[in-house]
Amino acid sequence: MPKDHGIGAPSKRREDIRFLTGRGVYTDDITVHGQAAAVFVRSTVAHGRIKSINTAKAAAMPGVLAVFTGEDFKDVGGNPAGWLIKSRNGEPMREPKRPVLAHGKVRHVGDAYAAVVAETYAQAKDAAQQLADDSVIEELPAIIDMAAALANSSNRVHDEIPDNQCYDWGWIEDNRAKVDAAIKAAPHVTTLELVNNRLVPNAMEPRASIGEYFPGTGDYKLTTTSQNPHLTRLLVAAFVLGIPENKLTVVAPDVGGGFGSKIYHYGEEALVLAAAKKLHRPVKWTAERSESFLSDAHGRDHVTKIELACEKDGTFIAFRTETMANVGAYLSNFSTVTPTFLHGTLMAGPYKVPNVYVNVKTVFTNTAPVDAYRGAGRPEATYSLERVIDKMCRELGLDPFEVRRKNFITTDMFPYTTPVALAYDTGNDPATLDTVMQIADVAGFEKRAAASKAKGKLRGMGLSTWIEACGIAPSHLVGILGARVGLYDAATVRVNATGNISVMVGAHSHGQGHETVFPQIVASKLGVPESSVEIVHGDTSKIPFGMGSYGSRSLAVCGVAMDKALDKIVAKGKKIAAHMLEASESDITFADGRFSVAGTDKAKTFGEIAFSAYVPHNYPLETLEPGLEETAFYDPANFTYPAGAYLCEVEVDEGTGKVDVVAFHCADDFGNIMNPMIVEGQVHGGVGQGIGQALCEFTTYDETGQLLTGSYMDYPMPRAEDVPFYNVDYSCQTPCTHNPLGVKGCGEAGAIGSPPAVVNAVIDALQRGGHKHVTHIDMPVSPSRVWSAING
Repeated sequence: MPKDHGIGAPSKRREDIRFLTGRGVYTDDITVHGQAAAVFVRSTVAHGRIKSINTAKAAAMPGVLAVFTGEDFKDVGGNPAGWLIKSRNGEPMREPKRPVLAHGKVRHVGDAYAAVVAETYAQAKDAAQQLADDSVIEELPAIIDMAAALANSSNRVHDEIPDNQCYDWGWIEDNRAKVDAAIKAAPHVTTLELVNNRLVPNAMEPRASIGEYFPGTGDYKLTTTSQNPHLTRLLVAAFVLGIPENKLTVVAPDVGGGFGSKIYHYGEEALVLAAAKKLHRPVKWTAERSESFLSDAHGRDHVTKIELACEKDGTFIAFRTETMANVGAYLSNFSTVTPTFLHGTLMAGPYKVPNVYVNVKTVFTNTAPVDAYRGAGRPEATYSLERVIDKMCRELGLDPFEVRRKNFITTDMFPYTTPVALAYDTGNDPATLDTVMQIADVAGFEKRAAASKAKGKLRGMGLSTWIEACGIAPSHLVGILGARVGLYDAATVRVNATGNISVMVGAHSHGQGHETVFPQIVASKLGVPESSVEIVHGDTSKIPFGMGSYGSRSLAVCGVAMDKALDKIVAKGKKIAAHMLEASESDITFADGRFSVAGTDKAKTFGEIAFSAYVPHNYPLETLEPGLEETAFYDPANFTYPAGAYLCEVEVDEGTGKVDVVAFHCADDFGNIMNPMIVEGQVHGGVGQGIGQALCEFTTYDETGQLLTGSYMDYPMPRAEDVPFYNVDYSCQTPCTHNPLGVKGCGEAGAIGSPPAVVNAVIDALQRGGHKHVTHIDMPVSPSRVWSAING
């Protein structure tokens, strides 16, 4: 029977009550007394020189309070990249300034170069249109194609960067000659050129910000849609506006999804704060959906050539990749690490391949900035590996299941250090492969294929076996690699006098279920009801300094910090109990919410100990401070490494090219499971996004830099009819060896393993249908692309 409470129970999400009843509080729901409205003026050309901005007419329009241009912010700092990456020749990356508002040049359609603040949104909107009409921007040739950007030194996104290249990264550079030699001598080499298509994150809630300034104290408050409020505070205070960090409070209330795009600081946040100070009034901005398409950080956008060298029996010898990664017009906060240490270090996959070399060139183009999107580098790596492996299997006539099994790292090899410098602590890839083959009924596939054929459809089956790295760590190592911040997290556990508990966490919940799962852990540890535990997050004035939620780190990093704070609570409770029970501290045990003297029936409840801590009438005051509150920071010793095997079945209509995903099976190893229902929900969401990337989502710019897919009329999102009922299994649990909860992370897995499974299934269907010439189709495998491939 499943547990009904505590760790391992499928507890329903308590936060959903307020969301489903319309009681959630999002940034746009908040109205501050006296607030004004901001609207941004955005470039309609991809590349242009700002010749003049005449603000007079706009400033004189009804209700207008202020007009801002890049000139107002030319002397303040820029929004920095979070990682400093070196090129393979040792040169530092090129890091152009990312201003609050564009100054001198605009560099992508949607680049904000001015803003209007007015009494109402409508007034600000009208004045912004007038300001756009009164702006003269000399259009310059747009740089859209990455290869052309690298080749054309006369056309520059940033005038100071002649080749439009941020860096040319090699990993591991010392391996390069060895890998080259291994590939040259290999009995067989499979080469594949592929595109990891650019995506728009499209969180349900658009970005929004409210800036407030309090002249009496000089304090600022920013309410914003952020996955990472402390990072936003740090960047705004230290790098952009230059205000004391202790004078800025950042609050991220309920946030309607992020998928990475709300990790970062954006210029709109700094603008509303600066405007609030100038006007001594709160200033609010909420993005329109069209603005989100134009200005939110996009995801993916890699062009890769991958080579797989192997023996004739499919034993892997080497992988070598060359990738161009688009960073867009400016460096977003995580844009430099996503295609390098979150991508290149995963290019060994779950395989015991001895040789790997990765080269990545990041390229500036006149497009929206590109940064981490659900999976962040790991989907790109997995897609390249799993597609080239499938292609090799077809070239050599080998079974794709058995080739993967042959090359898996076996359980007796852990801990295992890969040739790209990751140290996998534990895993069982053969078990996840066996599980997915069983739950998918691989043996019965031919019968299902025959049934599809009778309906006039081609049926295919695609496999993907993957591994990811979560909870980027430890801080001293990432510092060596170029990180500008630490990657720990923190939690404070405050036991109140009456026994209820407030837990302040550095992680931010915007769909992950922290308000449900974290109390399950607290309840199991302290023996208290889950309903007595409150989770506080998203307010930098209340929570310890934390690094937010991304990279499947919330439980594996912040959750462990909370667990360590709970250990401190129990340890102090034992000291109090020893005094109250007149026993030695070493004789005190704690279980099921009771402190007991070993071997006796003498005991105190957790509630009695908590009350004594705040009403210390019988208390060891000479050795112990009153109160029961503890804080812990946790900096992991290593990444965690979730892994799994995914199997997709599709039907393809030869006449139209339409692909239907008819079955999708997941066998995941997430370590210990805290709440299986939430784990399943996370996998469902990730697979849905992965199917969206594989089948339909695609961001397209024309040669002038105009975004052609700037609304839901042109950018197709997956709908319920596009995805099947998922079959999720998480029984293959190998607990993480270096955190006390044994957890690994699950939030991005579905988006990592699903795209190659879908594409592999489509190619399999076409090959089985006699279309042997079709060995690859770039994502999205839309009807037009599939039909074109079939018909040559």
